[in-house]
Amino acid sequence: MKSQEIRATFLEFFKSKQHLIVPSASMVTKDDPTLLFVNSGMAPFKEYFLGNRTPKKSRIADTQKCLRVSGKHNDLEEVGYDTYHHTLFEMLGNWSFGDYFKKEAIAWAWELLTEVYKIDKDILYVTVFEGSNDGDNLEMDTEAYDIWKQYIAEDRILKGNKKDNFWEMGDQGPCGPCSEIHVDIRTPEEKAKVDGKTLVNEDHPQVVEIWNLVFMQYNRKANGTLENLPNKHIDTGMGFERLCMVLQDVKSNYDTDVFTPIIREIETITNTKYRVEEKQDIAIRVISDHVRAVAFSIADGQLPSNTGAGYVIRRILRRAVRYGFTFLNKKKPFIFRLVDILSKKMGQAFPELKAQKQLIENVIKEEETSFLRTLEQGLLLLDGIIDASKTKEISGKKAFELYDTYGFPIDLTALILSEKGFTLDEKGFEEELQKQKNRSRAASETSTEDWTILLNDKKEEFIGYDNLEANIKITKYRKVTSKKDGEMYQLVFNLTPFYPEGGGQVGDKGYLEDKNGDVNYIIDTKKENNVIIHFTKNLPNHLNETFKAVVDEKQRFRTECNHTATHLLHQALREVLGTHVEQKGSAVHSKYLRFDFSHFSKLTVEELRDVENFVNARIAGKLPLEEKRNIPMQQAIEEGAMALFGEKYGDTVRAIKFGKSIELCGGTHVENTADIWHFKIKSESAVAAGIRRIEAITNDAVKDFYFDNNRTLYEVKDLLNNTKNPVKAVQSLQEENASLKKQVEQLLKEKASNLSKDIENEIQEINGVHFLATKVDLDAGGIKDLAFSLGNKYQNLFVLFASAPSKEKALLTCYISKDLVASRNYNAGQVVRELGKLIHGGGGGQPFFASAGGRNPGGIPKVLEKAKDYIN
Repeated sequence: MKSQEIRATFLEFFKSKQHLIVPSASMVTKDDPTLLFVNSGMAPFKEYFLGNRTPKKSRIADTQKCLRVSGKHNDLEEVGYDTYHHTLFEMLGNWSFGDYFKKEAIAWAWELLTEVYKIDKDILYVTVFEGSNDGDNLEMDTEAYDIWKQYIAEDRILKGNKKDNFWEMGDQGPCGPCSEIHVDIRTPEEKAKVDGKTLVNEDHPQVVEIWNLVFMQYNRKANGTLENLPNKHIDTGMGFERLCMVLQDVKSNYDTDVFTPIIREIETITNTKYRVEEKQDIAIRVISDHVRAVAFSIADGQLPSNTGAGYVIRRILRRAVRYGFTFLNKKKPFIFRLVDILSKKMGQAFPELKAQKQLIENVIKEEETSFLRTLEQGLLLLDGIIDASKTKEISGKKAFELYDTYGFPIDLTALILSEKGFTLDEKGFEEELQKQKNRSRAASETSTEDWTILLNDKKEEFIGYDNLEANIKITKYRKVTSKKDGEMYQLVFNLTPFYPEGGGQVGDKGYLEDKNGDVNYIIDTKKENNVIIHFTKNLPNHLNETFKAVVDEKQRFRTECNHTATHLLHQALREVLGTHVEQKGSAVHSKYLRFDFSHFSKLTVEELRDVENFVNARIAGKLPLEEKRNIPMQQAIEEGAMALFGEKYGDTVRAIKFGKSIELCGGTHVENTADIWHFKIKSESAVAAGIRRIEAITNDAVKDFYFDNNRTLYEVKDLLNNTKNPVKAVQSLQEENASLKKQVEQLLKEKASNLSKDIENEIQEINGVHFLATKVDLDAGGIKDLAFSLGNKYQNLFVLFASAPSKEKALLTCYISKDLVASRNYNAGQVVRELGKLIHGGGGGQPFFASAGGRNPGGIPKVLEKAKDYIN
């Protein structure tokens, strides 16, 4: 059975059981601060399990793309070494929200596996929760055990501990016992030797879990205790890749048709063969796994970067690049070429891969190119560390610096060192790495208390489109403590005018006022699992009273100006550049807006001017806001509304229209484009290959911008004796400066030439070496020219020049003839690194030419004195 048929069969089966089939949610999370990526099938449904939103139907099934790079079995550095763990994986799941429970979940799982997929029941084992003697003191899940007895022999029902058979969403939240289904696909000979039940949950590559049925019946509170949930839920997850392995009768996920097309393409591109040499096999598995993770992330809107989720994607891609570099001898970008076969094989189930194919290829190629340059630079730096080392062991601290500052992989460092007869202080490296992890963990550590319920109010109403103040009641609150922000309180209201951060727009600020006039400031507003949360440093005194909630009107208005401007900017870019332009991200603040979009090249001055003029024409046109709330999604699309790729929309949406600009949007906007006053682009730059970024301002910020520019102009005119034509005056100064620069360069050349004649008299012959160490009054370029000029005249030359351009700056330059470098193992880089310490600085370079800078010219005499030691 092909993988596409396996996926379709699962969904069709649960459709026949009255489940609503929903598409995979974006892998990039929104409104969930606890996750960077969706890491399980249940993550997109968290708000339903928490009771913050009611699902369209109480039964749902889907296939969800997930990403894991940490946790049990999912350390990124281990992926590729076995045959059944991945970074990106598909999770087939069926869900019940207060509908059916254990009886149906177990019966349907067994029916699908044994009757539909025809898996031999004699290769299956199941586990049930054995209970616990810890603080929870939970009983064994006898209910699940008794149900399983109807389908499978009791000796195949195994009891599992809390680690394996009690599933928790996190430190807090819904949880419950689970029942895992394991499959044993070993050969009959292997089964005869070792009983399969002894290998369950023992990390055997052919005795693996394929399906986990979670019975959510408890809620874990912040104090660690459990309480019963008012409604019991079912959350199941079946590993798609593992299921394919079983149904296609192979021994590895990588031998299924999910991976074989990618592996064949890697073999062709790299001229290697899978299943020939172990290290090559690991590299091929790493690359075939990682390209999927990176491609899906980019398709869902997460580009590689240096922070947060973007850093995770960059790490995954760089790991793939270094395995190709080290074990497949690929020194040029090639991983981007795998996107084509990936989109062909998975584009039907996940159309975003086809829609974003060009962007994915561009981004991956640019990232590969950049990291290969980093590897080259790292190799040079590592050579420098080896040259400077006085022992055959390289310190872990130096290796960590290379890893942390320059992104040079530690395994590559260890490999190169062993090839050159050196060892790595691995313990020292691990200590430095652990210190960094501890610093990072301490910085991000947060403790969250349970919600204190003041008022039972199931639905919090947002009224912020029409009102900036309202009388509200606090329904619940909790305290959150973090190293970054200290103690904060999160408040939930029965209704709120505060807009929560979302859709690129920042959350509202404002204040709460009680009947006595006491004020508590709301410093931010966010949405978490469909609940609007208001942040404040202090808890109001009289929590059960009615408060007046007031949004900061000035900040909201400026933010609205910028948000509406992003819509007009999007329209302008598609008009000026073409309809290939798609929004790839935005940030709407009160002071500025940022807009990322797909486009293949830098915008010209004319294009930027046309975009700016287009937006300002719509502002001048005084276009009124036409808003449609809660209209059917399909109706909005038919009326021309633009949906943003990767955004999560419900059955009903809100459409925002200004003239011919129509977008689906939940943000706040001005009543009329005239309110924006003016739009000004401040910068245009590249974010990644095929992604450009415009930063712009509106309204008051534009007024300030023109005021500052005008003041600068008057200051410049004042410097130019109040000339009537400052542009012409500056051009004249530039021409005069260029002319004087040429004259100075000529004078310096003549000075160096004259100096060369004088300085040759100072050259000494010591031990067969022409030696010169002296101070010169030249710039860096002049010194270099002088050194190479002498090098052309003299063989076996060792020169060290020192100069002091200022009282606080010293320069050293070392030139050594290449024949000396070869015959006597001299190294100019090592010379300047060591002598640079005497001028309180450092530097480096090549063995025949290197330079160093420092801040202590007083050390120059000592430098010149010590230079002779290198040839004596």
